Parts: sequence; structure tokens; C-alpha cells
Amino acid sequence: MTSDRIFHRVITDNWPQISHGKDCYLYAEDGRAYLDACAGVHVVSIGHGVPEIAEVMQEQANKVSFTYARFLTQPQIDLADKIAAIAPGDLNRVFFISGGSEATESALKIARKYHIETGNPKKYKVITRWQSWHGNTIGALSMSGRSTWREDYVPYLLDFPHITFPHPDHCPYCQDRPTCTLSCAEELERVIKQEGSESIAAFIAEPISGTSCCGLMPPPDYFPTIRAICDRYNILMIIDEVVTGYGRTGLNFGIEHWDAIPDIIATGKGLASGYTPIAATLVRDEIYDGIYKKQNHYVHGHTYGGNPLSCAIALAVQNYIQDHDLVTRCAQMGDLMLEKMQPLMDSPIVSAVRGKGLLTGVEFAKDKATGTPFDPAQGVSAAIVNRAFAKGVLIMPGSPGLIDGVSGDHIAISPPFTISEEQVEEVAQVIAQVVGEMERELGY
Repeated sequence: MTSDRIFHRVITDNWPQISHGKDCYLYAEDGRAYLDACAGVHVVSIGHGVPEIAEVMQEQANKVSFTYARFLTQPQIDLADKIAAIAPGDLNRVFFISGGSEATESALKIARKYHIETGNPKKYKVITRWQSWHGNTIGALSMSGRSTWREDYVPYLLDFPHITFPHPDHCPYCQDRPTCTLSCAEELERVIKQEGSESIAAFIAEPISGTSCCGLMPPPDYFPTIRAICDRYNILMIIDEVVTGYGRTGLNFGIEHWDAIPDIIATGKGLASGYTPIAATLVRDEIYDGIYKKQNHYVHGHTYGGNPLSCAIALAVQNYIQDHDLVTRCAQMGDLMLEKMQPLMDSPIVSAVRGKGLLTGVEFAKDKATGTPFDPAQGVSAAIVNRAFAKGVLIMPGSPGLIDGVSGDHIAISPPFTISEEQVEEVAQVIAQVVGEMERELGY
């Protein structure tokens, strides 16, 4: 039953009410089971209803659930140590917040503060990419490139430059060329020069795309090229790992698929597998030391950042991932998912199947030979997701506009790392069924 008091994101009369979850399934009050093949929204890594996590919740709640900035607690210290131990390079400083938007916005403010304290106060702009997504707060939305989600709030947004998104099938630079020229990466240097390097504080990007273009990886030399350009102009490289962090792509962090160490990493979703709201921004030692070079305080923070209950829960989740070798399992199940999804390429409306680890995307086209997209008004992605939902499998519609900000249909599949081979097969079969139904409806 739906409450009339909730401010809903979508108005509907038939919200299913979930009673509980177990492993890869959510169960509604009416008894129906849903295979959670999108982990909520790329969040749930260790599955629903893990008893060990509930025990830690109770144990920590019996001690203390909340403290504020003038105190430390052991869960906060231990979780920071755990994250620093698996982070690439010397990203050894961990700033705790409650969600991904706060993590990317914290990265924005940390970059600004670093440049102020190291003698470059004119640096404040962040260069980002079209078709990217970094969150819903105003700073995070300013750094995002998802046109349909930005349009209502443009008057509030910061004037940050955007460069071309590295989609090989829709690249304005290389789509008519036999090989990639890395012009999309080199565009960063051109924009830096046009804007004036003295005004640019940072560049931000997702290593592998989430719902903006699920599972898409840039060319092998993309991030090393970006890293070199940032170094050339004293610009911090921020990597948004809110979706990809903590094992989702088969490594601890998505950027580890490239030889490029960022200065700041924003993380979120997978940190606590949905058992509590928590996120973290990771910072290299050099950036941390630069901020505190002349002072002993940094004016930024959120009420629930680093609270002991959330830190204890997240620590338990990260220990569970390590103890059960779930990052390796994620890589293995991801390979299987891609294998089982490949037959979709025989469909006249499927133009791409891609992914890394358990972050898989399927892209659709009206004409797959040319990549011509469907009219957004047809709602192809939503229709496919709704058909899968009716069959008891939860997947996500990718955000509209992966090609030009307006057009481009795709779906995202990102189940818990604990998904079984049989469940992978079920997901693939259901998606194949609903894509076939969609073909017939569209007249193919």
C-alpha cells in the first residue's frame, strides 16, 4: 500500500511494497520475488539480508551510533585504514560523508582548497564530460553532463566546461576513421588552453560509465593521456568511483584497469552494500599535506560524516567482501554475464553489449548498422525494463541521451557479486525474451 505522504519521484498507483530481501532477491508483501539484477542502483554487492552485517549493526548500536567532529571512534579509524589499504597509489586520506553526491562535491571543494593553500587561488573550474553523471547536488550536477537531468536547474549551475564523452561508436572525431585518435582526450588540453589553465582546478570522470552509458570503457590510452595533461597544467585528476568502487568492475577500483593514479577518488554505493548510507572521498597524501601546509583546519563537512554506526557497518561489509573473495567472484560472474548476453547481438535492435565485472550495458538502435537511435518518445529502454520487471527481474533503464544528450536507449545490469551461475542464466534469458518482444512490437 502506498502512503499519500511520500514525495514520490514517479507517480504511480501500483508501487510494490517490499517486505524483505535475501541474497539476490527482494520479496514483496504479496509474496512475489524479484531477482535484483541491478543491485538497487549498482549498490548491493554482498546481497540482501546477510546475518553477519545485522549482528555488527546491533553490536555497534548498543555502544554508540553517533558522534561528531571533535571525537574519533575505532570504527572510523579502522574503516579509513581498510579503504586506504585497497586504494591505488598513495590515496591514504579518507573523508567520510553520507552519499555519492556529497563525495563528488567534497572532491570539488578539496580541489579548490588545495589550490588556494598552494598559491593558486584563481583555480576553481572543474572540466567534466558530456553524458557523465556525478550527482544531484548543485555542485555535483554542475560537474555532470546528463542533459535531461540538468535542464530544469541550469540557472543554478556553475559554469563548468564540458568535453566530448569517449563513446567509440558515436565519437564525433573518430566514428568515420578506422582507429581511435584519442582526440576526445586531447580535447581536454584544448579546453584548458581556451579557458586559461590558471582557472582550472580539476578534471573529473567516471573510469567506466554507470547508467549514463553502462559498462562503456574508454580506449586503453585514454586515462594515461588525461593524467599527463593534468600534470602538465597543475590540474587535479578526480575519478568518480561512486558506481565502480569496491569491486564492481572486478578490481577494487575501476581506474585500476588503467595505468593512471588519480589525485582524488569519490566513492559511495558499494562501500556499505546498501546496509547504511555512507560514502568517502579519498585523497592523495600530497593533496592532504598541501591543504594543511599553513593551517590546522579545513572548513567542510556533513552532520553524519564518519558516524560510528555507519563506519562499523561499512567495515563489516568490506571485511565480508575480502573474506569471501567477492571481487574475484565479481570478475568471474561478470565474464559469464557478458558471455550469456552476447547472443543479444543477433537482435536487429541491439547495437552493443559491453561491460566490465558485474557492470553490464546493452545499447539499442533503430538501425544498428548506422547506430541511428530510436526516437526518445518511443521509450524503448523503459519498455524493456518494465517487461523484465513483469517477469520478476530488476534491471535499470540507462539515462536517456547517451549519444547526444537527448537520444540513445540502453539498459544496465549490475547484480550483487553473490549472483549464481543459474541466476546469471535467468537474467540473460529474461532480457532475451523481452528484447524479442520489443522487436515484434516495433515491427522488426
